[in-house]
Amino acid sequence: MEIVVIDGQGGGVGKALIEQIKAACPEARVIAVGTNAMATANMLRAGAAVGATGENAVCVNCRTADVICGPIGIVLADAMYGEMTAVMAVAVAASSARRVLIPVSKCRTYVAGTQSLPLSAYVADAAEKIRRLYAGEEDQVR
Repeated sequence: MEIVVIDGQGGGVGKALIEQIKAACPEARVIAVGTNAMATANMLRAGAAVGATGENAVCVNCRTADVICGPIGIVLADAMYGEMTAVMAVAVAASSARRVLIPVSKCRTYVAGTQSLPLSAYVADAAEKIRRLYAGEEDQVR
């Protein structure tokens, strides 16, 4: 299973996701894709197998991913203070991969029905959903 983690800015959400995914699924191939070099570097430090940076890296890796995860801004054009381009957002949204998104309200988007939890709780929940997908315990994330 190929798990692509996408993040921007400093890569903090992606770094936390990769640490928890690697703990839950040590054999999984995790690819870090940053919208900038700093985000990619921080995700690589967290244990990603490989990393790539930029718009083309997002497009290429979304084509082969089984799971794509990151903050909700990865499906929103111009999110992350403009780092997420429309082309990147479409690549994520159009991918046949399953998407596990972290509800972060910094991109001026609020997800109804979510509780106001610490980011660490959302990351832990995302990692658990990915672990169940990896283990074949779920066909779909609920």
